[in-house]
Amino acid sequence: MIVLSEHVDYWNHIGWTDPYSARFYSDRQNAYAKRLGLDDVYTPQMVVDGTSEFVGSDASLADRAFGEALRRPKLALRLADVRVAANTLQAHLETGPLQASFGLREADVYVALALNRAESHVAHGENAGRTLVHTAVVKSIVKIGTLRQGQTFAQDVQLKLDAGTDSSNLRLVAFVQEAGQGRVIGAAVQTVSGPVAKPD
Repeated sequence: MIVLSEHVDYWNHIGWTDPYSARFYSDRQNAYAKRLGLDDVYTPQMVVDGTSEFVGSDASLADRAFGEALRRPKLALRLADVRVAANTLQAHLETGPLQASFGLREADVYVALALNRAESHVAHGENAGRTLVHTAVVKSIVKIGTLRQGQTFAQDVQLKLDAGTDSSNLRLVAFVQEAGQGRVIGAAVQTVSGPVAKPD
């Protein structure tokens, strides 16, 4: 399983701001809600392959969704030469061909940079006083191109890192998704190696 944890910002009004939250991830959740026919958004929510959603703490629903996802054909993706140099993460991404059997004329190609592990010390709300441990916390998601039916996609990727970023705590995820934040048809993940990003 390739996991991305996107922290929404609409709980920040309760007197504590999630340091990993952003409006961008709330907007993505709203887009999923609209596409999947939900009346509202909620947390914790899990979305699998962009096609199913459920309360993220429901292990039985998660197992069922994972099983269904594993039976679907997936597009091949490969991340290579992932490294950090001069405060920049560099990598090369290649995909297999977008075959007609996927039923898509084209699809969006994304890369996401995430922290392998993160902690937040909650000051207010229902988790007040607790230290929460998070996995695969997204720092950025960037669309880098479009994959068209019958074609492959190959591109070098460069992502600027904040000064002091510990590259040993980073993972790079690439995924291909139906336009309009629809079905995810393939994904790949690679850990990052290289020096700590130095101040400019």
